[in-house]
Order: sequence, then C-alpha cells, then structure tokens
Amino acid sequence: MSSNSNHNPHGAATTSGGRPLFLAAVAVANNRETRLLRDSDWHIAVTDVLFLGPALPNPDEIVNGVTGLIGNTPLMRINSLSDALGVEILGKAEFLNPGGSVKDRVALRMIEDAERMGFLRPHTGSRIFEGTVGSTGISIATIARARGYETTIIMPDDVAEEKVKALLSLGAEVQRVRPASIVDKKQNKSNFDAHFSGTGPEIWKQANGQVDAFVSGAGTGGTVAGCGQYLKSVKEDIIVAISDPEGSGLYNKVKFGVLFDRKEAEGTKRRHQVDTVVEGIGINRLTHNMELGLPVVDDAFRITDAEAVAMSRFLVKNDGLFLGSSSACNVMACVKLVKKMGWEGSGKCAVTILCDSGTRHYSKFWSEEYLKNAGIPVDLSLVEDLLRKTA
Repeated sequence: MSSNSNHNPHGAATTSGGRPLFLAAVAVANNRETRLLRDSDWHIAVTDVLFLGPALPNPDEIVNGVTGLIGNTPLMRINSLSDALGVEILGKAEFLNPGGSVKDRVALRMIEDAERMGFLRPHTGSRIFEGTVGSTGISIATIARARGYETTIIMPDDVAEEKVKALLSLGAEVQRVRPASIVDKKQNKSNFDAHFSGTGPEIWKQANGQVDAFVSGAGTGGTVAGCGQYLKSVKEDIIVAISDPEGSGLYNKVKFGVLFDRKEAEGTKRRHQVDTVVEGIGINRLTHNMELGLPVVDDAFRITDAEAVAMSRFLVKNDGLFLGSSSACNVMACVKLVKKMGWEGSGKCAVTILCDSGTRHYSKFWSEEYLKNAGIPVDLSLVEDLLRKTA
C-alpha cells in the first residue's frame, strides 16, 4: 500500500485520514506526453492510443481468467432496422462481457489503475466501496472476486431487484439508500480512459473505419466522452450524439446550454434521481467525464419511456435481440438520427452501445404489470411508424 493509504481493522482500504478509499478519489494526470482538453488536472494521453487500438481476440487462444473476457465484444448489425432504413445500424454487444454490461470495462480500468498506484493490492482482503445504480457495482463485484477484494455497493432503493440479487450472489455487501448521492465513476477518469483506449478503437477497427455516427446514452459520461473523443480524433466529421431519457437534463444541456429538464419540476417523479423507467443513463448534474465529452457532442435525442419500451419489444420481435432499457434508448436514438440526417438508403453507418441485456430488467422495464401501473404503454407502432415516416 502506498504511503498515503493504509488498512483499517476491517480490511477496507483507507486514506491516511482513515476514510474509506472510494475509487472515485483516484484521478491523476498522466505523466506521459499529453494534450490538455479542458481542466488543468484532467489530461488525455494520446501518444499511445490515438490510432492503435487493441488487437481483436484470437478465438483459438485461452484467456487469463474472467478479466480476460472483458472487452473486444462483437459489433453486430441490427438487421431489421438496417434493412428498413437502407443504412448500417451497428450495435457494440457489451452485454456479452462476463459481468453482463459495458461497465465491466470501467470497473476493470478503475481497479487496475488503483492497483498501479498502490491503493489496492490483490488478495489482501481490501474492500472496495462503490456508489452505483447497479451495473457498475455488479462489474466491480465480479472483478473484485477474481482479484481477492471485498466489495460494499451503495445503491438507490428504486432500481430493479435483479441487480441487487446479482450483487448478493457475487458476495457483495449491499447498502440501499434514499436519496442517493452517487459520485463514483462519474468523476473517475479511468472511466473515460477505458473507452478512449478500448471501446472506441475497437469500434473503429471492427467497422473498418466506416463510421458516420456514434450514439450513446450518458450517465457518468465516460462512454460518450471516451468513444467520442477517440472517433473524432480519427475521423473529424463523425457525428457524436447523446441518447437521453425523460427527466434527464443532458438533452437540454447539449441543445440549449442549460442542464435542466421540465419534468423534474412537476413533483410527480417515480424515481428519486432521473424520472424514467430507464436505468443506467440520464443525469441532472455535469460530471468531469461529461465535461470531457461535451466538446465533441454534436446532437442529442430525447427518448421517452414509451419509445424505449417500444424499441425493446420491436427488437425482440424482429431480431431476437433481448435488450435492457438504456440499450433500447440508444437504438431508438440511432433511428431518429438517421431520419433527421435524411440518410435513408445512403448506406451510411451509425454505431451505438448495447449496454446490457433484458435479464436485469424483468421486474420493471420488462414487466407488463409495472409498466401498466406506471402508465407506460407497450406500443410497437411508435417504432414502426417512425421507420415508415418520410422526411
């Protein structure tokens, strides 16, 4: 353990002041040659990764443990939408990571960075504390088990129960809070780095450089910032767009420069944070990771709960693709972008992130009873009519 950290009697990694070590506290400037983007203490190393992404996996090789399965996920064509629009709608299948979501990349990078800096040492009984709406906690708990760490996950009390059950199965201690003030990976630059040096280069390589747009939801902001910055660095005219659910302020921040959503003032919120059935994206404060992304974000699309639900059911019906709520939002935003740009029949390529599968959303997003009680319709015509709509 480094000189500015120690272990408390319970085995939790702590700072010199005795406070629990949150991975969010680890944010240092890279010592290699860097170019300054925004803040004096937030740098992006571009010398090593700008054009050289990680090699894609050899299926004949043996990977080293569960962490060897993280990343290099397939880039899949969503046939129903691509054929209907005359473009290529491609989804990065992040639900195939071992922890079941795109957050595996972030969790691995945060833990490895903490280990490099001496804050964590494998198989010493150190404890990792993480605030999360679920998926990052599951990813951290998965990797922590493989590395010999204990985990305490602090999460809101209004997320899908499947996430809590997964965490408990992984041996994590779960503390549910209301309201939740979560500052973890939103402020940790390892989040950005995981996508700038991993996901972004993978997309570029897998698509053979034929990418015209990149669409992603944003909660922490790391995915859209890291991928967006990388893709813009190799092709300046790529369109980077945000998919934003109801109640989140990022849509208005991109469109009008104000981080606010009218729905937040109505006093009828179903959830403590962002008022939407969609989990994992949407926020009403500006994180450091999102600040890194804003300079490259060109557009934003508001996705209603009904639209996200409709897209998820459309994809199951037509592609056998069973996705979670944020993934459905992202795909719906891709269709809206294609329509807005008038790209139908052009063969252009829009890439998005398929963050997780529907298996973590049975009790809410995939529950007909929950949706009925929340007044959210299941109406596939929202997608079908959009696909037929002419400019």
